[in-house]
Amino acid sequence: MIFLQVQLNGNLFLQTCPICFSVSQAPRLPKAGETIHGHRFFIGFGGKGANQCIQAARLGAKTAMVCKVGRDVFGNDYIQNFKNNGVSTAYAEQTENAATGAASIIVNDTGENAIVIVAGANMLLGQEELQRALTAIVNAKVLVCQLEINPDTSLQALRMARENHVKTIFNPAPAIVDLCSDFFKASDVFCCNESEAELLTGMSVTSVEDASQVGLELLNKGCGSVIVTLGPQGCVVCQPTNTFSVLLFHIISINLNGAGDSFIGALAFYMAHYPTMPLEEMARRANLVAAMSVQTVGTQTSFPFQKDLPTELF
Repeated sequence: MIFLQVQLNGNLFLQTCPICFSVSQAPRLPKAGETIHGHRFFIGFGGKGANQCIQAARLGAKTAMVCKVGRDVFGNDYIQNFKNNGVSTAYAEQTENAATGAASIIVNDTGENAIVIVAGANMLLGQEELQRALTAIVNAKVLVCQLEINPDTSLQALRMARENHVKTIFNPAPAIVDLCSDFFKASDVFCCNESEAELLTGMSVTSVEDASQVGLELLNKGCGSVIVTLGPQGCVVCQPTNTFSVLLFHIISINLNGAGDSFIGALAFYMAHYPTMPLEEMARRANLVAAMSVQTVGTQTSFPFQKDLPTELF
């Protein structure tokens, strides 16, 4: 998916990939051909771009999605979910040629899981949809993309933004080994986690020091800046002029799902609203927003609103 965020004076975020997911919880994972009884079932909304967009919207940004969903009940529900969170759906299209992206998840009592993801309509997002959203893209303040759609579509969106002096955030997730080098050059901020950084560079990331080295390696590939997120350790911000570690205070984590998406959504919000703020300060505040998101159950449902956060973050 691609999401657009439109702020007070026309700021805009661009991202993609809405996915509806179902979770079945059972004592154990079933064997091939086996039917077992579970004890909990629920359906939710996910997809990295959609998560990031909704976090930005909950902080006060006006956001819009560029995405494709199926002309089915899941597509209808997801578009309504965007509207319920104050996200514009002017560029959220429905298609009859594929189903809405979906993930089926089975989780056992020890936390092991089996997941099947069908990208569906997400993979139909392409050049035509980007052209229809061109006015929104060129008037944006920030554009954010990931790799949950066709990589060529994400790269084209990043190029369109850069050509029109729109700030870009690229989240290489899910990471691919043979990532086109143009992605680095089209990223004002290249934001990845430890595993993504390791896959892209071949360098292990187990500490802040490792993250600093990996960040410099990615910076040398042409990124404007690099942020490597480290979960409970915070993150490392690498810029051509300096490297800065942003440590995260100790928190009680109830659910880590979506913490990285909360961070990126918050980062995009700060880049759009406070363009002169140092990147390390934006990262510090985004860390605090993400820290709030892990204190309740759920992904999008756990993301804090501006009213839930200390006023000094705004």
